[in-house]
Amino acid sequence: MTGETTVRTAVRIHGHGAQRRALRALLDGLPAHGGRLLLAGEPGLGRTTLLQWAARSFRAGPVLHLGPDPEATATAGHLLDTLRAAAEGAPLLVCVDDAHLWDAPARSALGRAAEHLDSAGRVGLLLSVASDRAVDPALARLPVVRLDPLAPPRAAALLDDVTDGAAAPAVRERLLAEAEGNPALLLAMTRRLSPAELRGHRPLPGPPADAATLVEVAGGAETAPSARARDMLLTVAAAVRASDGSDVDAGLVRDALRRLRPARESGARPEPLPAQLARAGDRLRFHSPLVRRTVYAIGAPDRRRAVHGALADVLESGGDRLPGLLHRSWSLSGPARDPARADRLAAVAADGTAPAPYRLRATAYARAAELTADPAGRAERYTAAAEQALLAGRPEQARPLLAAARDLAAPAAVRGRAELVRGLVELGDGPVGDAHQSLSLAASLLAEAAPAEAATAALAAADAAWAAGDLPACLATLAPEPAPRTGGAASLRRPHGPTTVAAIMHDHRVGMRALLEGRLDRAGAPLGQVVERGRTEDRPEPLLRSAAAALLLGDVDAARRAGARALAAARQLGSQSLEPRALEYLAYAELRAGRHPQARTHAEEGLRTALRAGQRNTAAHHRAVLALAASIEEEPDAVARHVAEALETARRHGLAQAATLAQWAAARADLGRGRPFDAADRLGLLVLPGPGRGHFAVWRLAVPCFVEAAVPAGRHEDAREVLTDFAGWAAFGADPQAAAQLARCRALLAPPDRADDLYRQALARHDEAGGDFERARTALLYGKWLRRRRRPREARDRLGAALAGFERCGAGVWAAQARDELRALGAAPHATGTPTPLGRLTPQQLRIARYVAEGATNREVALALGVSTRTVDYHLRKVFAALGIRSRLELARVVGQAEQGRAARRTAAHQEKTGARP
Repeated sequence: MTGETTVRTAVRIHGHGAQRRALRALLDGLPAHGGRLLLAGEPGLGRTTLLQWAARSFRAGPVLHLGPDPEATATAGHLLDTLRAAAEGAPLLVCVDDAHLWDAPARSALGRAAEHLDSAGRVGLLLSVASDRAVDPALARLPVVRLDPLAPPRAAALLDDVTDGAAAPAVRERLLAEAEGNPALLLAMTRRLSPAELRGHRPLPGPPADAATLVEVAGGAETAPSARARDMLLTVAAAVRASDGSDVDAGLVRDALRRLRPARESGARPEPLPAQLARAGDRLRFHSPLVRRTVYAIGAPDRRRAVHGALADVLESGGDRLPGLLHRSWSLSGPARDPARADRLAAVAADGTAPAPYRLRATAYARAAELTADPAGRAERYTAAAEQALLAGRPEQARPLLAAARDLAAPAAVRGRAELVRGLVELGDGPVGDAHQSLSLAASLLAEAAPAEAATAALAAADAAWAAGDLPACLATLAPEPAPRTGGAASLRRPHGPTTVAAIMHDHRVGMRALLEGRLDRAGAPLGQVVERGRTEDRPEPLLRSAAAALLLGDVDAARRAGARALAAARQLGSQSLEPRALEYLAYAELRAGRHPQARTHAEEGLRTALRAGQRNTAAHHRAVLALAASIEEEPDAVARHVAEALETARRHGLAQAATLAQWAAARADLGRGRPFDAADRLGLLVLPGPGRGHFAVWRLAVPCFVEAAVPAGRHEDAREVLTDFAGWAAFGADPQAAAQLARCRALLAPPDRADDLYRQALARHDEAGGDFERARTALLYGKWLRRRRRPREARDRLGAALAGFERCGAGVWAAQARDELRALGAAPHATGTPTPLGRLTPQQLRIARYVAEGATNREVALALGVSTRTVDYHLRKVFAALGIRSRLELARVVGQAEQGRAARRTAAHQEKTGARP
């Protein structure tokens, strides 16, 4: 065993935030106690870099790097003695990189020493192993932190960092797709390129990740001890190329090996599974995708073709046409172009009666393109492959396929289809302004040869302009068009039966344009037709249009039904790109209905599927919904996190709608926590006229919140200014809650002799529309108004109803307001729980203390509570005396500590209730 203590230079790391937090927790705990951690990841993911970062970050004591001793194998006791001596009473960090390369006795000693590390004192043991095979049993008991491939944005940031942003867009897309999130592979490919190749002035060497580059990164992990094991590895690697995932059927591999080695297999004893493979039931996979690619790349060409031929024989005999044709195409030597085989492969890929997932169809179309001689045909098939990759939720694979199509001469219709797919890729994960341009170009290129596809492109361009909040572009894109002819297809190369998609698209286009032009009387009929036609549809795209139209009309129940059916249809088809969108409409429908917990459930699932499908724009919308849902709960940190994450993408990609929703959520959280000045400042930017006004389809939804914040903030004229437009919106009837909210807003601004009737009118409208949260908000405001008019019995009834409504819909932060108001009346709705210093304050003193702790002046507090500044000053002196403090700064500290403790107790209670782990 050899060791050296070093101080590493600083290392810049892209991504791996969760792993760094786990390492930081180990380092931070070493001054008090020992610890151990195993860092596992496939070759090239950055295990060594993370160990260097940990060694550089540890400052509480020495760092010891251990490596295998070529002459002797240490025992566990010797290892522990070495660590005690190195520590000399101080905290010690021990780093062991590539522990899997140690011999078996040394690994065993290392594992036993790790189990008895507590006896060595304040020693932290940090090991790394390559996950190209199962973790050694000697180390299996250690807590494990696994490294995942970099997410596309992180990989792109790394590439831009090392190239100073010099890579041409097509080169950038190709490198990122080839790297599959492996940073070492990305760097190795980049080093191979000349400046001219990097900038796109010369063609890339093909393939960018060749055998030598893969072997360099994999580090010999692909070796196998026997010829049969090597054949098994190559067969599994080859089989994955024509599969829908990273694993394959073990029976297929077994039967292919029998055809590949018929004489050798007879009577042969079965060998154990190669270490690079894992078995789960009847499926086989590689532990490491990089090793799988390396095994295939270094296979002898003749042996690779033989393996593909054996796989084709098995699949064709079982009736699996598409994967069989793919393997057959890879098994034959001969000319690079084979038009007849390309036509057969493309025909089967386009056959809707042949069951095949989108990912497999994408592979088949791409292979057909490689075999096609005609440039236009090749471009068309690359485009079809890109569309199938997009439907499979793999935009990172779609982009280089589109780049390949762009380099080929093709007629306008083919170029139009490529622009359509490119625009859809950007609409899900890119600047929506760029998406609008691509989709508008697609519509013009397709107008003559493929009018149905042109209509699809135009409506998608309107979606992009809508997401960007560009009203003129949206109206221009929705310009009148001829009524649709019967039949027609609405998407590229996708099998369809008889359909009403063209009619749905036409009516949706007409209705949207009328709505945006303010001709609300003309929007209802065509949008209603879209909703009705959606009731008989069973495919996700028209069902999504139906859900969108229902939301525009305010028919949230129809939107929920259409969204749920679209989700089921997308899952049945295996379309990972459509799942997040269906969940988005479901989440919005629940949000509009006031069912925040259900909206949160859909948005959480939608966020996971959107990130899995590479759709950061859709993910931003789901984060905005999560922020809105959290804004009514007692989770200010969650609101801030979701808002920040939504705005990060929204600002980069021009998502005005998602940005408006996120900012509305932040303001509503301020309002719920009793901070009307902050809420009014935020919302004023969204709802008041001017160039910075929020998204044209969203800002009206935030008007009731603005009025509720503006009145206590003293901004009555601003509140009145926005109610005129809101009244028109309420009259249209697209928002079930709008009529009740309008009456509530008018009550807030009305003189006392009219406010009472307006509040009652608002509650009656709520009873018609339903929705616990909005009704409870009106009851709370009415109860506050009644209490200040010294009508305690009526106030108690309204406030009690508000509290019950808030608790019913999980609006914890608003329920706290209702409790405070009830306490101010002398009621005690619930036990207060663990006593805190703030428990010595009266309800009125507590409310004033919270306002002042947030930084409000006495005048601002007086306006918010509807009392005089003299009253605020009186109560504030009482607060200082009760808490034994002398300044507003000390008050902020006391209130902050109490609120943190309250939040911690709520979190613990929630975890206990749900069984969640911290």
